[in-house]
Amino acid sequence: MRKLEMEELGRLTPEEFRAREKTPIILLLDNVRSGMNVGSAFRTADAFAVEKIFLCGITAKPPHREILKTALGSTESMDWEHAESTEETIRRLQKEGVKVLAVEQAEGSENLGDFEVRPGTRYALVFGNELKGVGEGAMALVDGCLEIPQFGTKHSLNIAVSIGITVWDLFQKIKSQS
Repeated sequence: MRKLEMEELGRLTPEEFRAREKTPIILLLDNVRSGMNVGSAFRTADAFAVEKIFLCGITAKPPHREILKTALGSTESMDWEHAESTEETIRRLQKEGVKVLAVEQAEGSENLGDFEVRPGTRYALVFGNELKGVGEGAMALVDGCLEIPQFGTKHSLNIAVSIGITVWDLFQKIKSQS
């Protein structure tokens, strides 16, 4: 077995990527403090051709040094927007017909593995601050809440890991309907 060379991977240019059909998933980062976590969100979003990223509140935005370090150029391919208010962004997306789901440990949350995607539905996934999680104002507005099951002694995952797990899960479920 041998590793593939970069030129064998058949990667799209940023222009080709922007023009291609996107996975109907939007990431909404609610006051995420770490630029490295934001950069990882960009990279994951690019890997799964996510529609857009909203950087809300204090969330760092490109060209922040830590974002660029972990995003590895995906800030150039991904559609993103900064918004002062997570709550206003949730309302805006809901008016556009997007189903907004927090990824959080909350009363009434649905196990990610049990969640069934609906054909033709666009989803926005809200990921919260590293210490406080998704803000209470945002939680009051979301259409539902997904929870990643955990079986160890810790009670949370790093936001970058949570984004990877959740986007991969929804990506697979959406693509299986195609």
